[in-house]
Amino acid sequence: MKTPLPMPKIRSAIAYDLLGRNLLRVQRMRDERAMANYTPPADSPMNAPPRSLANVKELMSANYLKARYSPGVHKVAWVTSGAPVEVLQALGYVLIYPENHAALCGARKMGAELCQAAEDEGYSKDLCSYVRTDLGSIATGKTPVGKLPPPDLLLCCTNICQTVKYWYEVLADHFDVPLIVIDTPFLYDRAHDHQVEYVRRQLEEELVPAAEQVAGRVLTDKALARTTDEAQTASRLWCEILDRSQHRPAPMTAFDGFLLMGPIVAMRGQPETTAYYRKVLAELDERIDAGVGAIKDERHRVLWDNLPVWYRISQLSKSLAALGVNVVASNYTYAWAELADMFDPSDPMVSAARTYLHPILNQSTAHKLAGMGRMIEDFDLDGVILHSDRSCKPYSLGQIDERDRIVAQAGVPAMLLEADHNDARVWADEQTAGRIEAFVEMMEAAS
Repeated sequence: MKTPLPMPKIRSAIAYDLLGRNLLRVQRMRDERAMANYTPPADSPMNAPPRSLANVKELMSANYLKARYSPGVHKVAWVTSGAPVEVLQALGYVLIYPENHAALCGARKMGAELCQAAEDEGYSKDLCSYVRTDLGSIATGKTPVGKLPPPDLLLCCTNICQTVKYWYEVLADHFDVPLIVIDTPFLYDRAHDHQVEYVRRQLEEELVPAAEQVAGRVLTDKALARTTDEAQTASRLWCEILDRSQHRPAPMTAFDGFLLMGPIVAMRGQPETTAYYRKVLAELDERIDAGVGAIKDERHRVLWDNLPVWYRISQLSKSLAALGVNVVASNYTYAWAELADMFDPSDPMVSAARTYLHPILNQSTAHKLAGMGRMIEDFDLDGVILHSDRSCKPYSLGQIDERDRIVAQAGVPAMLLEADHNDARVWADEQTAGRIEAFVEMMEAAS
């Protein structure tokens, strides 16, 4: 006679609380010791990376592990990166961000394989590579996190693109679970009161009742205010972290920022995220006080526009550093930093409606260009790399005009780098290297 499986709560307690978290903590301590004792080779253009990268690995891995053992214990929601998640956090949901998972697949060099798997299922190559990576992972069961739990609820917000709406409709059909779509009007200037009210009503009349029903719990004002307060605190800390790279030499690269941003995207509103970013900020201040820059010879400081090229992060960082270039800022990582002050724990629903109207992709190219102009000045930048991302059309729209205006208005060189954030099949090493070398020559000529 077979021994019955333990109850879900017991299984979760053993696999996650007792074993998983302790093993991740031990691995993090080993990684921290290794990083603390690491001395880069003499011919390396990089200094030792921030030790906090070991902590972000532990934090994100723990979140995926908790999600894996959540069925029967916690409700699981799959959400878009620009979704108003504070409601779900306050109701005790464990959150999975398919975009974040797809980025992890890309960083682990799995993106192209999973994109191909989705194409084999009939999906077009013209779809966003995050979508194809996610659908390819579902079709094959392949993932770097062991196993993704099925969602009990799907939450999609159109403030990053319209593609997510159709993506999540496919997910809702596949998993046969409720889908909540929060529609956000595009902003050509400031958000008008009627637009804020339109989003607020969706949150209160559609999201909250559906989320409460699935969770089997009632949302309390106290829990929502507490979660909103944590989200705002973490976002402000994240802004301080990014602003530290205004220091010369910058204590981290924007490529470090791409990795460190995981918690503000995937775990916004959790106390663990706030505590983690306090630790990151303290470490960066230590590096600044010690005069430790991210690269050894910071001759040129550059802004990165658009998503990262996940499968080439390390290679790009090192090859640029070898040319004396530090990518110190990115408007992509600033998405939550610039919205920090819009959160209001005393009025969480209205402030959420206003906040989630304002992500960079829900605003005009004029707003984006003005933001890049401020960053060029604040970070004392020498140039701009605009990643012309084959997959992210909303972010790449207007980049040729933006490049020309940056050159004319800010007086710094700007280049287009053609790639795809997750599909390595469209990457060209030689072409990219040639363009970067020409770009560096322009910066040197301008200095």
